[in-house]
Amino acid sequence: MNATQFFLILKSLHVFGAILFLGNILLSGWWKIWADRDGDPKIVAFAQKLVARNDFVFTSAGVVLILGSGIAMTALFRPEYLHAGWFAWGFWLFVASGAIWFGVLIPVQRRQSSLARGFARGGAIPSLYWRLERVWMAAGVVAACLPLANLYWMVFKPY
Repeated sequence: MNATQFFLILKSLHVFGAILFLGNILLSGWWKIWADRDGDPKIVAFAQKLVARNDFVFTSAGVVLILGSGIAMTALFRPEYLHAGWFAWGFWLFVASGAIWFGVLIPVQRRQSSLARGFARGGAIPSLYWRLERVWMAAGVVAACLPLANLYWMVFKPY
């Protein structure tokens, strides 16, 4: 395998990671919106469980692929990118999104999952769950918009 082929493999992994990452972020929000609108405790609890599992599997896999392939491409083939403005914007948007996920979304999601186990077989959904849901949605919108903005910087590389 030559250097060009290796670079293209890394780039493909990077794009695939972005698809997993963004796809799961958007789909998780979509599922939760519709499950919450239904209001059935069993459906809300099931959606909460799946969102937590999918975040662990798909969002985490996306992060690993994005970071691993991005670092490898930059270090091996494009070290000059480290000085590009678009690269800095992309990097810091990714970091900011991660900070929201680790600082707000994951703790809220864990608490919601714990509450959902309590009403999964029926019963009322506690008001704390709905308060946490508003926090999760607000932070989730911001955390989802940042990597969407990152697409601009990564694709167009304006400066």
